[in-house]
Amino acid sequence: MKYTNHLSGEPSPYLRQHVHNPVDWYPWGEEAFARARREGKPVFLSIGYSTCHWCHVMAAESFEDREVAELLNQHFISVKVDREERPDVDAVYMDVCQAVTGLGGWPLTAVLDEEQNPIFVGTYLPKHSHYGRMGLVELLQEIGRKWSQDARGLRQSGKQLTEYMRERQEGGEENPAPETGWENERKAKELRDFPEYLLTQAVLWFEKQFDAKNGGFGRAPKFPQAHQLVFLLRYGAWKKEKRPQEMAERTLHCMYQGGIFDQIGGGFSRYSTDDQWLVPHFEKMLYDNALLAAAYLEAFDQTGRPEYREAAKRIFAYAERELLQKEGGFSCGQDADSGHEEGKYYLFAKEEILYVLGEERGREFCGFYQITEQGNFEGKNIPNRIGCTPEERPFWWQEAVDLLLSYRKERYELHLDDKVLTSWNSLMILAYARGARILKEPALGERARSCMEFLRQNLRDTKGRLKIRWRKGEAAFPGQLEDYAFYGLACLELHETLGEKEEFVEAVRVAKELDSLFGDAQRGGYFRYSLENEALILRPKESYDGALPSGNGAVALLFARLYRMTGSPAFRDLLDAQLSFLSGEAKAFPAGYTLGLLAYLEAQKGVKVCALGEDSRECKLQGERFLWLMDMGFPLKGEAH
Repeated sequence: MKYTNHLSGEPSPYLRQHVHNPVDWYPWGEEAFARARREGKPVFLSIGYSTCHWCHVMAAESFEDREVAELLNQHFISVKVDREERPDVDAVYMDVCQAVTGLGGWPLTAVLDEEQNPIFVGTYLPKHSHYGRMGLVELLQEIGRKWSQDARGLRQSGKQLTEYMRERQEGGEENPAPETGWENERKAKELRDFPEYLLTQAVLWFEKQFDAKNGGFGRAPKFPQAHQLVFLLRYGAWKKEKRPQEMAERTLHCMYQGGIFDQIGGGFSRYSTDDQWLVPHFEKMLYDNALLAAAYLEAFDQTGRPEYREAAKRIFAYAERELLQKEGGFSCGQDADSGHEEGKYYLFAKEEILYVLGEERGREFCGFYQITEQGNFEGKNIPNRIGCTPEERPFWWQEAVDLLLSYRKERYELHLDDKVLTSWNSLMILAYARGARILKEPALGERARSCMEFLRQNLRDTKGRLKIRWRKGEAAFPGQLEDYAFYGLACLELHETLGEKEEFVEAVRVAKELDSLFGDAQRGGYFRYSLENEALILRPKESYDGALPSGNGAVALLFARLYRMTGSPAFRDLLDAQLSFLSGEAKAFPAGYTLGLLAYLEAQKGVKVCALGEDSRECKLQGERFLWLMDMGFPLKGEAH
């Protein structure tokens, strides 16, 4: 008989992976912390996601192990969190982990007191200590011993760490933003609070870190942070400088030739473990592919090079084949592991290619994708085109790819995390809508419309408030900053493509709601979660753009686009305030705030106006937007249109 814990009623694929662990897991919530208070025990917190390789490793080593389970069940109340469902909980304890250890990543491991204050924070831990790394068993034994001897002292340490994090969050150079509000008319001011030298400093950093041979910045592991590449492309176009565009293009080319791009099935893996983009960490995430599709579209729009168009189209083809659900939304991503081995699904022996394609075509295919007898990864092959001169594919290439796709699906199975997230789906809507315009393919616009309709029907409540996730008919968790900001940008992109009033009005509504729910009137910027959400020990306000761009950067871009499209002083004031906040955040490391830099570049284009000789469709839209804003009661007095 299988043991079943308190996760059995949870829809999250990650939590369901742990339902039958011998650990008595609880989901995050009052029930777990109430029991901890009642029994006087600390809380063991583990945060991860279902397609995470190292989460699987720690689960197999420790959470499926009876010895570890006995320690946890006897001395702790154990809580499992899916970081994609509760990005607020993840953000709070990841901030603590990075502040204390200088490191981050998943699985995130923490021990808390009954009031959620952190006593210990770390990432992956092996079962037992070795090579200088603390083991989970030894950690649990040590904390259990100290808790029994001096629980009061540990609680006090946890409170002190929480207080330190609060002071750290509120400290530094104060950067109060101008007062915001939708009914106030204030004197117009230039966007002087976001000094242009931040853009220059960012470009200089990218140039210093640039890998001229392989593309990308710095050494392995290399993450394909698409928003950085879009910034370099747009900055180069704005300044008419070739070097930033060359860095972006070289990176896009090398990634597309490498193993980080699935040469058989399309789509990008999360990051490369080596300098030349050959060996990926094999999990594929929706947000990476959405952002990269937008980057390749940007490059194609600037250069017209077919390689970039092809890359974007192959991302879309992958997303529709592997991630699109029949209801219209896109799943989160696919696992790195198959058959209990990382990457096994994607690897080929040469004889397999010859078996599937036949001797003649198989050998030609192997030559094209550098597939050899000895292999390039653990005796097998990751198909790639690294260092190859451009050459035309044989006429039978698509047939060969389809055969290999079918073969590898029959050979091994990939786990799919089938949650639908508002934020990540919004990024994919944005990419599809942009693709429809740039590639002149209306079908992409219809796919974007269909996905947006799914979000509207399934991930908004009766008041129009957004939810974080949907799975199998159930939506849950109040939307957070990135949900609103990415969704607003998706609405605007779809409006630009389709020209429909509904999308524009929805973007304006969301921007207004976002300002009300998440804004910090004292210090500027926007918090991750609203005061209507569950209160945690910290209220993060993230502005740094990591693998996923920050909500605050996306807010700046949303306001910049709305101001440029309308000329409304309400949006101008909100944009000024947000750029002022971000300029203070970005001073130490401008290259880490590229969405804010993109918002500044967007603002430099100026407000769209109707003029003789301009695109008649855009002129008509501009006039209609003005009327729509008037109907919504916006203060437009004094603005030239």
